[in-house]
Amino acid sequence: MFSATRDPRRASAAWRIAGWPTVAFAIGSAVAFALMYLLIAGDIRQRSDEWLSGEAETLADVSANTPRDSLYERLVQEVAELASHEVAPSTDSRQQNTVFFLQITPTLEPIWVGPQPKERFIQQIENAHLVPGVPARLNVAGWKKPFRVVYRAPVSGGGIYLGFSDVAGSEMLERLTVSCLLAWAATVVLGFAIAWTVAHRTLARVVRITETAAEIGTDDLGTRLPEARVSDEISRLSQTFNRMLDRIQASVSQLHVLTDSVAHDLKSPVTSIRGSLEVALSGDKSGEWRERVAEAIEGLDRLSMMLNTTLDLAEADGGALRLHKEPVNLAEMMHQLIDLYKPAMDIQSHKLEARLEPAIVEGDVALLNRAIANLLDNEVAHLPPDRQISISLRAQHGHAVMMIEDSGPGFPRELRERAFQRFVKGAHSTGHGLGLAFVDAVAQAHGGSVTIDDRAGGGAIIVFSLPLADVLTAKNH
Repeated sequence: MFSATRDPRRASAAWRIAGWPTVAFAIGSAVAFALMYLLIAGDIRQRSDEWLSGEAETLADVSANTPRDSLYERLVQEVAELASHEVAPSTDSRQQNTVFFLQITPTLEPIWVGPQPKERFIQQIENAHLVPGVPARLNVAGWKKPFRVVYRAPVSGGGIYLGFSDVAGSEMLERLTVSCLLAWAATVVLGFAIAWTVAHRTLARVVRITETAAEIGTDDLGTRLPEARVSDEISRLSQTFNRMLDRIQASVSQLHVLTDSVAHDLKSPVTSIRGSLEVALSGDKSGEWRERVAEAIEGLDRLSMMLNTTLDLAEADGGALRLHKEPVNLAEMMHQLIDLYKPAMDIQSHKLEARLEPAIVEGDVALLNRAIANLLDNEVAHLPPDRQISISLRAQHGHAVMMIEDSGPGFPRELRERAFQRFVKGAHSTGHGLGLAFVDAVAQAHGGSVTIDDRAGGGAIIVFSLPLADVLTAKNH
């Protein structure tokens, strides 16, 4: 069983779920604001152009209907000044709305009404290719804002030019741009906040489901996921998962009943036969059959052990291995087992070296004891005499890692990949091929692992790893 203790802020998908819709919304709203800006800017320019065209037409009529005498220039200038006063002033006192008027005639000096120096304007106008009656953009050196200029060609010859720099309109567009950007930013931030809140609240239910599912183990199948009153997709997921747990719990219960029945039906006659043989063996002190009876008792013991291991493996394969977890001092347990197996290793002249560091795990004492005993029994049963055996235990990366190294022949290559399968054994093995399969089942049931590998210089390495208890893990961090 694993533990779901990751930081939900780092692992939450709410950022991604809220991020992509926010990006799409930001792009869409930016396009909408841009279109609105272009429409307003186009409307302002259209109004300026209409005013320019109308005033230029008026000035052209005045020019055409006014006699060319000494008062002509003054009259035209006054009409042009009246036209400039019709324009609303800018709110910025540093730069007002600017209107200029220029009339070029074949016989008179150019008539100019507007800002100085007029030479800059006249030069730019002469260099521009203006179409009569069509307003055009004109940039004048020294002026930040461009001018809209319309050109009229009177019948009398020459040309009338009327220009307008709409500072007020430009200021309004600038304020509109800032307002649109602020409104767009606030809308995007608000939209993201709403999307993230909705996604986070929705995923919080998924997190509760994940945490509950992570706490469900083979030894506690009675826990169920919370089901909301609202019948949505997540609620239906919880209901489906709970129904699946019901089926799994029923299957595990049936498996427990089956294994208990098989164990009872087979163990009872085996125990009865063994008891009868022991009574017979203790009653007759001189019979020649004593050795055969002792062999029969030993065979029954092996049969009983094989039966227990087979049933445990069947439960492990079905995910129903029953664990009675408690804090286990793994170093102390290994010390006891090593002391138990050391005489047998001494008989075979093995050199044993043990380096055991403190390590506390949460586990089933009986199963862990049997698993480690199986590993030590393999060293005694399959290792040639006069070999080096090194056993170590250390806490590493939140796990208690037990390593058994020997200088024996190692595992055959064809056997190494299938060593943890049931009934797989070497050519000269007298066992049943269940020992390593049982060790692997116990390791996986405790959330650990077991691996085998070749040792440098010859021999084998077996690594048995279990998660450390939470108390020890917290101290190490």
